[in-house]
Amino acid sequence: MKKLEEYVRSIPDFPEKGIIFRDVTSVLQDAEGLRLAVDTMQELIKDLAFDVIAGPESRGFIFGTPMAYNMKKPFVLIRKKGKLPRETVAVDYELEYGTATMEMHKDAIIPGQKVLLVDDLIATGGTTEAMIRLIERLGGEVAGIVVLMELAGLKGREKIKEYRLEAAICYEGK
Repeated sequence: MKKLEEYVRSIPDFPEKGIIFRDVTSVLQDAEGLRLAVDTMQELIKDLAFDVIAGPESRGFIFGTPMAYNMKKPFVLIRKKGKLPRETVAVDYELEYGTATMEMHKDAIIPGQKVLLVDDLIATGGTTEAMIRLIERLGGEVAGIVVLMELAGLKGREKIKEYRLEAAICYEGK
């Protein structure tokens, strides 16, 4: 059986020279790779107590939904602005080249619920930090964060150091 890292295709000089892009689609396109990714992420948080799983579009949906199904937990969507039909709460956050807004339904988290955040990647930590702010604004408590990949060289972990973060794969570079 292959290691999880072997399913991730590394593409040099994308999107710009000097960057190594870690392509999650190569994991998703392989049935064994996808199964291994979900199973590994679940294993990393098996001792964590939480009530609900939340994840951002689109790759947080991809990994969070099967985990929620396997663990018999509800799944809450975190989406880009304007994509949710009911009343929402929103947070603006910084991107590498600008800002963005993400939203959750106002009733998605019950005050006091413990939430596991699931995503494909943590890089600079800006998106993760924004998701934490959304959950806490709704009265939820972030019990932990699990990602498929961490780009440790971008120091995202430092922005959220008071939270438990688990990564199935850790790349030391950027």
